Amino acid sequence: MHARIIRPTATYYNGPMHQAPRGTADILPEQRRYWSFVYGTVAGAAGAFGYERIDTPVFEDTALFARTVGEETDIVQKEMYSFQDRGGQEITLRPEGTAAVCRAYLEHGLHNRPLPVRLYYLCPMFRYDRPQAGRYRQFHQFGIEAIGDPDATVDLEVLQLAMESMERLGLGGMTLVLNNIGDAADRPRYVEALREHFSPHAAHMGKDDRRRLDTNPLRLLDSKELAGESFMASAPRSVDYLGGEAREHWQELLGYLDALGIPYRLDHTLVRGLDYYTRTVFEVHPSREGAQSAVCAGGRYDGLIEQLGGRPTPGIGFAAGIERLILNLREQGTEPPGTDPAPLVMAYRGERAKAEAVRLAATLRSASGRGGRRRASAQPQGATAVRVGARRARGLHPGRRGARERHGDVPRHGDERAARSGDGAGGGGGSTPDPLSLKGRGLGRGYWGGGAEHGVCPTAPRRSTLIPTFSPQGRRSRNPPLHPSTGSG
Repeated sequence: MHARIIRPTATYYNGPMHQAPRGTADILPEQRRYWSFVYGTVAGAAGAFGYERIDTPVFEDTALFARTVGEETDIVQKEMYSFQDRGGQEITLRPEGTAAVCRAYLEHGLHNRPLPVRLYYLCPMFRYDRPQAGRYRQFHQFGIEAIGDPDATVDLEVLQLAMESMERLGLGGMTLVLNNIGDAADRPRYVEALREHFSPHAAHMGKDDRRRLDTNPLRLLDSKELAGESFMASAPRSVDYLGGEAREHWQELLGYLDALGIPYRLDHTLVRGLDYYTRTVFEVHPSREGAQSAVCAGGRYDGLIEQLGGRPTPGIGFAAGIERLILNLREQGTEPPGTDPAPLVMAYRGERAKAEAVRLAATLRSASGRGGRRRASAQPQGATAVRVGARRARGLHPGRRGARERHGDVPRHGDERAARSGDGAGGGGGSTPDPLSLKGRGLGRGYWGGGAEHGVCPTAPRRSTLIPTFSPQGRRSRNPPLHPSTGSG
């Protein structure tokens, strides 16, 4: 096992610094608003369609994926993170969600529930792939599965849910791309037609594609190396080899889409990269030039449950990459709505006020059910309040009759320099306008009287922050000047 070491870029470190493994990424607190927005939105869309959440283990038996995904797929051949555990069992980190959900469907007897069984998941996946924008070796997916009903209306429901999820996220201009690759009974004739078409072009293929030509020509339509070749466009179309039932199902689905005015585009080379797909396959693409490829993809897998030892059971689903969704949100300039109120900054001066500040902060956290305790570094207290996004500051100052309260408005983020230099509201003569010296703006008596209009709930603030007082030079002040606010404590 090897750890990547890089030279430090900041003086904070004294020696070599570890870095996240290639193809992975840390999700920092300031990035969580995108993730929370996407997770909440897609989960809400799934819930609106009657889907319930399921979580499966992050690793499974290797045979589960090799058996269902397909031995000739890139996932099994090149991308799975597989290893033998200490007990000698072959284990693979989950590369996709459908096989694991179908395993759980069989193991827990979910077929006894009303059909179709509607499930969704939000979880990490792992594939050894070349990292690029929106593509990681550890990535996250939102996926849904509808198991147990072969009707075309279920296909329509899944397509509607995919597009509805994109619309709720604010991702405009998405294109639905469709194809039908037939049933297992239709496949032999189509595969033979593909082999006849591609065999004269074997000299233009790499080693992997020549192997696929012999073992599973259908995989050639999904080949990245052959994507630009002219003979790809003239390949036989799967819809020309559909049997009676598959053709009727396909025409019924297209009729529903047309009747509801849902736009789509047919792509006869679309087969998806997994062997378990049958009949309907689809992708959702951004329409912007130069945008990443599909943000959402899926299809039917009517033979998958049977492959795992169950009775013949139809199923259909899709998965959407969370990182790619966020990338598209950023590229089109979509900002998540603000959902988290600004924190309340609790400041104290002196040891006597410290005990009261701790007690009051504990009370606020208990009332809100959440909160944090922050100690400022060697920076003026006013600048710290600005940095954490506080809109109101509440301070405690030791007086003859105990700790006295002072409170006031905090400058906006752009006024942080003023808060440091003493030029902000309530500052004077070069002194630091920390939260105790920021002048309030007519809020009446005390904090509880008017905090709500400033983004802090007057009865149960969602976050409280405890910060000791510092002088402009970064030293703790013993007797800093006190500038009372207009409101009384």
